[in-house]
Amino acid sequence: MNLTQEDWISQLEADENAVILDVRTEDEYNDGIITNAINIDIHLGQGFVNEIETLDKSKNYYVYCRSGARSAKACEVMNELGIENAYNLTGGILAWNGDIVAP
Repeated sequence: MNLTQEDWISQLEADENAVILDVRTEDEYNDGIITNAINIDIHLGQGFVNEIETLDKSKNYYVYCRSGARSAKACEVMNELGIENAYNLTGGILAWNGDIVAP
């Protein structure tokens, strides 16, 4: 499900079962992240799938990338792997107005 930044933030802040997932490359991740994000690079292919399969399916995942395209694909993959609640940040970190911190 695609969410605007405003909806993504308000839903995230009200969600006690939330995990923030950054699906960018390690280099992109090291350039700065949304606070508390974990990194699983979607470009790892089967490695990405393997990592996603280890995640707690009862959690709600707030997913972002640079522009929103990779994270949208990541949400689709997550849904196929049994994670029902994966929310894509439309516009990605490029459109992010909040804090960006060092990992």
